[in-house]
Amino acid sequence: MFDRHQGGERVILVALDFGTPDFAESVAELRLLATGAGLEILGEVQGKRSRPDAALFAGSGKADEIAALVAATEADVVIFNHELSPAQERNLERRLQCRVIDRTSLILDIFASRAQSAEGKLQVELAQLQHLSTRLVRGWTHLERQRGGVGMRGPGEKQLETDRRLLGVRVKALRERLARLGKQRRTQRRSRDRQQVLSVALVGYTNAGKSTLFNALTRAGAYAADQLFATLDTTTRKLYLPGLGEIVLSDTVGFITRLPHDLVAAFRATLEATAEADLLLHVIDASSPGRERQIEAVEKVLGEIGADSVPQLRVYNKLDLTGVAPGVGRDEYGKLQSVYVSAQTGAGLELLREALSEILGANRVQNETVAHDETAFSPMVHTA
Repeated sequence: MFDRHQGGERVILVALDFGTPDFAESVAELRLLATGAGLEILGEVQGKRSRPDAALFAGSGKADEIAALVAATEADVVIFNHELSPAQERNLERRLQCRVIDRTSLILDIFASRAQSAEGKLQVELAQLQHLSTRLVRGWTHLERQRGGVGMRGPGEKQLETDRRLLGVRVKALRERLARLGKQRRTQRRSRDRQQVLSVALVGYTNAGKSTLFNALTRAGAYAADQLFATLDTTTRKLYLPGLGEIVLSDTVGFITRLPHDLVAAFRATLEATAEADLLLHVIDASSPGRERQIEAVEKVLGEIGADSVPQLRVYNKLDLTGVAPGVGRDEYGKLQSVYVSAQTGAGLELLREALSEILGANRVQNETVAHDETAFSPMVHTA
């Protein structure tokens, strides 16, 4: 008999290997996501398949195995490390006799519990409602049954009395409010551009240490924790660099493999600041065995938000966990490519500041040269 876990529901995790190279890493992430959401993991079910089963995703035999574990542990929820269709969720719930959610719903729930700013909350609610709208085929009675549980935090409860039409009205209103906030932010950025203030944005895989690095550089005191998605709301501070003056440094939400598309879309306005930065500091967990796949995941999202053409400096963080000495990496032409630091201990941070001054100083000179050339060669306008 299992004791009920205070402060969280009891869950079974399900992960199926379809032959992807990052399977083990993905399962480890699912565990971190579940514990970060305050859930108690009672057990895991894994298996191999060539492709998902159309009706039950995991297949009939595996579904029976999961059902037996649910019955033995009296679990509240089964969480699949995959994206399930509404029909698959419905079929699995009937078969397992408990609630079933997918990886997307779990991530949305974590975002709902951690968003602090008004805009962050609006963005998460929009993403949740867009995800829920695809599940209305089963009716709101299903949502009422699972009211307040993991994957249903926030709008799930508020929308129990509504129908699809009212849901559409709410989504439209959220988009309009976010558009207004985005317009205000663009106005602020234009004002900063007129003052020729350089901007740098921290990007990277979730839990790579962006917020710790941000705090170490700016002494901002932004929230930082050893968990996935500790930071959701973009934080901006000024940073003084010798020989360059003040720049603006922004800390942004972390990325993850298979980041829900609705979330990327909802946070697009916030992430526009990334696309318009003068430089991206791509923070990488140097101690992670899956860092190459994490780099790919970040590059993929940067492409989706139109930030793949912004100059980038890779910052390999957490050297204190690797034993590697701080340093810098340059290409064959002497151009800075990477810096190796430990935000936790402060090792290598002076090298990072020097690298920022070097890159941003060169960019400023180049931009001023281009502006001068455009002015010098602009056609003369003759009036009669």
